[in-house]
Amino acid sequence: MFGFNLSKKHWQWITLLALALIWGSSFILMKKGLRSFGFMQVAAFRIFFGFVILIPMYFKAVKKLTHTNWIHVVITGYAGVFFPAFLFTKAQTQISSSLAGMINSLAPFFALITGLIIYKNRPGKWQYLGILLGFIGAIGLISRGNIISSLGNINGYALYVVIATIGYGINANEIRYKLKGLNGVEITSLVFLFIGPPAGIYLLTSDFSSALATENWPLNLSFIFILALFGSVISQFFFNNLIQHTSALFATSVTYIIPFFAILWGLADGESITLLQLASISLALLGVWLVNKK
Repeated sequence: MFGFNLSKKHWQWITLLALALIWGSSFILMKKGLRSFGFMQVAAFRIFFGFVILIPMYFKAVKKLTHTNWIHVVITGYAGVFFPAFLFTKAQTQISSSLAGMINSLAPFFALITGLIIYKNRPGKWQYLGILLGFIGAIGLISRGNIISSLGNINGYALYVVIATIGYGINANEIRYKLKGLNGVEITSLVFLFIGPPAGIYLLTSDFSSALATENWPLNLSFIFILALFGSVISQFFFNNLIQHTSALFATSVTYIIPFFAILWGLADGESITLLQLASISLALLGVWLVNKK
């Protein structure tokens, strides 16, 4: 497919940037969905739409399930997709996107910690330095130089993002160390096979009277479908493959670059960019490069 090969460094970086673009746009799509639907409905639709999209893949993927790997697929699905979908939409009802992005940038840190404690992975000195520089760069991007102001609206809802981010760390290490026999498409398909039905059951019992009374609810529902297609299904294909070809730390460092694309969306909307933000993205990219340094 056009020479696409994740064993090559340039394709790893292209994939990382593409993931940052997709997930950097997810916050906007979530907010549009929340205009009509409750946070649990948005999360459940996102998961269930992903489940439906992947139906053609299940028949082949399910043959790869074994008595030893199925539990790791379940852990990956619930820690990395199911619970974060609900936790992020819940958090975004009470905290700003900038604060959510700031906390989300802790994903490589939690990937490092869970890798050390649970999976006995020992990163090198460059990886530690890369995590530190990447996090500082991400904070500079998100806070626009005013960290105190960005932290000013912190409240208990920020804890939801922290828990989701810990889940991302567990998810990345599970894929890297426990699901080596499956490719990205198979992992994504099996994950949604396990998490899709519970989301569907919730939707069947959900009250949509308030949502259907809002203006443009079909449009807002379509935004959730786009979120599911790109922000869940397609992105998971590439993210899972990227982890297997690089490391959990490199793949989760996508959270350092996501704010850059949020800034690009702002530029398209007439906002300006500062020298501090340019310096911050340079620092974030340096951090990502160090994380992937052998």
